Amino acid sequence: MVKQLAIITWDAASAQLYASQVRDFFGGQVNTRCYSTQLQPDPVIEPADVYLVSTCAFADRDIGQLLPTGGPVVLSEVRVTREGLERLLAIPRNTRALLVNLNQSMATETIATLNQLGVTNIQFIPCYPGAPEPPHVPLAITTGERRFVPDWASEVIDLGPRLLSGSTFLELAHQLKCENTLDGPSFKEYLASLAEQSYGIEQMLQRSVQMESLFELFEQALDAGLIGVDGEGMIFACSPKAEDILGLPAQQLLERRVQQALPFLPFAESLSAQKAIHSRLVEIHGNPVSVSIHSFYRGRGSPTTFCVLQRFRDEERRQQKIRRQLLGKGHVTKYTFDSIIGDSPCMVAARQLARRMAASNASILISGESGTGKELFAHAIHAASPRAKEPFVAINCAAIPDALLESQLFGYEEGAFTGAKKGGHIGFFEAARSGTLFLDEIEAMSPMLQVKLLRVLQEKEIVRLGGVDVIHVDVRIIAASNVDLSAEVHSGRFRRDLFYRLSVLPLQLPPLRQRGGDVLLLLRRIQEGIGARFELSPAAAQRLLRHRWEGNVRELRNCVEYLAYLEKPLIEPEDLPVTLLAAEPQTPAAEPAQAAQLRRLAGDRLESYLFLLEQLAASRSLGRQALEARAATAGLALSQQNIRTMAAQLEQLGLVSIQKGRAGTCITPQGLELLAAMSQTGFHQAANW
Repeated sequence: MVKQLAIITWDAASAQLYASQVRDFFGGQVNTRCYSTQLQPDPVIEPADVYLVSTCAFADRDIGQLLPTGGPVVLSEVRVTREGLERLLAIPRNTRALLVNLNQSMATETIATLNQLGVTNIQFIPCYPGAPEPPHVPLAITTGERRFVPDWASEVIDLGPRLLSGSTFLELAHQLKCENTLDGPSFKEYLASLAEQSYGIEQMLQRSVQMESLFELFEQALDAGLIGVDGEGMIFACSPKAEDILGLPAQQLLERRVQQALPFLPFAESLSAQKAIHSRLVEIHGNPVSVSIHSFYRGRGSPTTFCVLQRFRDEERRQQKIRRQLLGKGHVTKYTFDSIIGDSPCMVAARQLARRMAASNASILISGESGTGKELFAHAIHAASPRAKEPFVAINCAAIPDALLESQLFGYEEGAFTGAKKGGHIGFFEAARSGTLFLDEIEAMSPMLQVKLLRVLQEKEIVRLGGVDVIHVDVRIIAASNVDLSAEVHSGRFRRDLFYRLSVLPLQLPPLRQRGGDVLLLLRRIQEGIGARFELSPAAAQRLLRHRWEGNVRELRNCVEYLAYLEKPLIEPEDLPVTLLAAEPQTPAAEPAQAAQLRRLAGDRLESYLFLLEQLAASRSLGRQALEARAATAGLALSQQNIRTMAAQLEQLGLVSIQKGRAGTCITPQGLELLAAMSQTGFHQAANW
C-alpha cells in the first residue's frame, strides 16, 4: 500500500528538494504533497500517514493546530555536504563571514548546525531579507541562496541546499514502515557524502548541546518558574518566569547555595526526607505561590533538584482552561444588548436598568412571563459585564431531574454513584468559574438543592458529590423565573433566605402585550430571520397590536411562521391564525397624548394623516411617490408636496421618521401605538384599501 507523506517547509524550494530526495530513496512506495508556509501561512493540510515538518515552517506557532489529527510528525534535521564542511574548516580562525539564508530562523539554525559540526573558526553574522544592514565583510557563506548575498561581498562560498540528515531518513523509514528501502548502496553513499558527526567526543558534545536546547525549550514551554540545583546545593538554572515570581535577577542567584539565596523554599525538607513536595503554598512578596520540588538521583551520587514555581492565580487560570476543554466548547454568550429589539418605553427602561446591573457582581433575579426574553437578557448582561471574557453557562432547572441536576451543578467524583464516569466529572459551577452561571426556571429547584445553592452563594465553595475537597468558586449567579417567586416564598415552596440572596438586583421584563409597537418591530425582525416576504394590511396590523400575546415572543414567532407558510403577499385579518382570531382582544388602551396634538394639527384632514400612518404601518418604509399612488387608489387627493408637509409634521410629533435617500419614511413605535389606540377607542374607522 502506497504511503502518504506531507512535507511542510517555510520555502517551496526546500519542500520540493526534500520530496525529490524521498522519491530517490523510497521510490513508488511513498507519495508526497508539499506545503510552503511562506506562500500560504495557514495551509490546508490534507491528512497523511506521516508529516515531515521543517523547524522553520511554523516559527512560534502551535503545529498541532494546523495539522490534521492522526499521523506521526517527524521534524526535519538538515546537513551540509562533507565537501562543503571541509572548505569551511580550512578558513583561518576568527574570520568574520555573513551566513546568508531566507529568513532569520533558517539563518540561525544553519549557524547552530555548523557550530555543532565543529565550525568554530568562523564568526558568523546572520544575513537575510529584512535584516538590519550587516557589516561589510568580504566573505559570504550561503546554502543555495546566492540571490540574497549582498553585492559588496567579494567572495561567496555556496554550500548548496541543506539536505535531510541520515537520522531524518531513518525516522521516516520507521514511521512509514519502509525500513528495507534504505538498505541499498545509494543511501549509504548519501550518508557518506553528508557532514554527519562521528561517535566519541563530538557525539557527547552534540548530546550536551541537545540537552541544553531541550532544557531551554522546557523552560519556555512551561508556564511556571523553574529553578535547578545541582548535587552541591548550588543554583545552576533560573528561568525568566522564576525571576519574575521571585523578584530577583538570575545573576543574583546563579552559583549561590539555594538555602542561603532562597531560604523560604523547602529545599532542605525535600532533600532530608528524600521525598518530593507537591503544590505547597508559600507566600512570596505577599502573593500565594504553589511550590513543587523534585529530586533526581543517578547512582549513589547527590541528586539534581528542580523546583517549579506557579503563581496561584496563574494556576487558577490554567485549571480553568483545562475545565473548559474537559467540559467542551459552547459556554459563551450568543447575544448582546444590541440583540434586544424594542423601542417601547417599558423595554427601553428594562434595557437601561440591565446595563447598569451588568457592571455589578451581585446576583440578579430576572422575572417575567415565559417568552419575554429572560435568557436573552442574561446573555446580554454577561456580555456587558467585567466577566465577558469568561464562561457563560446556562442551565434550565426544570428540564433536568432533581437527582441529575445536583451532579450537573456540583460535579462528582469517580464512584460517587452507579454509572459515574471514570475519573469523575466537573460541574457547571466549576465550568463557570470566574464567569456567569444562568439558572433558568429556578422555582423548579427542590428544597434540598435550594439549601446547597444558598451555601454556595454565602461561602463561594462547593464539594463534589462523593468528594471531600472544598473547591472555591467565583461565579456570578443570574436566576430567572416565570412565576411570582415572592408568592412561592409565602406558600413555603421557595426558601425566603435564598430568594433574598438571589434578588439583590431584581429585573422585571414586560410582557409583549404591554410593549405596543414593539410587536411589529419584532415581527419584521422575525420575518428577516426566516426569509418571509409578506406585508400586513392596516387592519391586520391593528389586529396584531390588539392581541394579548399570552405566549409573548414565542407566540409571535409561531404566528410569523404560519403567515410565511401561506405565501400571500398581503395579509388580511382573516388570514391570521385561528387561535389568534379566537382570542379576546386587549381592553382598548387610553388615547396617547399625541392624539390630541394630531387632531389639532390635522383639523378636518385627520383621515389623510391617519391614512399615511396606516400605510407606513403596513410597509417597512415608503417614498412619497408610492404614497401618492396609494392615496389616489383610496380616493384621497394628496400630492407629493402634501405628503412631504404632512410627513414633516408627523415627524415633529415623533410619529414617523424620515430617512435619507431611498430608505423613505418609516413609522415609529409611538406612531404604531397611537394608530392602534385610536383604532381601538373608535376615533378612526379603518377604510378597506
